[in-house]
Amino acid sequence: MIDSMKYFKRESADAARAEAGSLELEALFLEHWTSVYQILRRLVGDPAEAEDLALEAFLRLYRHNQKKPKVENAGGWLYRVATRLGLNSIREWKRREQYELTAVQYALEETTQLSPAEILAQKEEWRQVRLVLAGMKERQSQLLILRYSGFSYKEIASTLNVTPSSIGPLLVRAEGEFEKKYRALAQGNAPAKKE
Repeated sequence: MIDSMKYFKRESADAARAEAGSLELEALFLEHWTSVYQILRRLVGDPAEAEDLALEAFLRLYRHNQKKPKVENAGGWLYRVATRLGLNSIREWKRREQYELTAVQYALEETTQLSPAEILAQKEEWRQVRLVLAGMKERQSQLLILRYSGFSYKEIASTLNVTPSSIGPLLVRAEGEFEKKYRALAQGNAPAKKE
């Protein structure tokens, strides 16, 4: 009974501290929210991003106060954390922007400008390739797709559950079948049904 009473008192004290901490955080939130948000809004420029970062600053204050002694100058602590979060957001945005610009530059360098007629012809060719692959035996289609997707013979063999030494002959047969069906389709004949 005495142990139960000690446990109850300890739990009640913990609950009271948690409630007091919650009320304290609520008071800090009401007092500093506008200033923290405005600092971040000016820093990052995006209202939604500023709101997210401001909430993150208050969450960090809450977590900090749960683990360590309470911060004495909570307002200063919040502004310092918010400023750091805002600067990190800007740095992250700049890195992301640089990566995206580099990716676009590489894509533009690798891509030649195609005319609308060339784009249409390319799409038609892709459609015909899909039709031919759909008309072939499933294993042959899978073999061709895997090989021309960059898989090695060993990886193809593992995927299709065959020996690596059989991939070469199977690939030659599949390519021959593809070519035959593709030529037939190109000449206006419907692709042959799966055998």
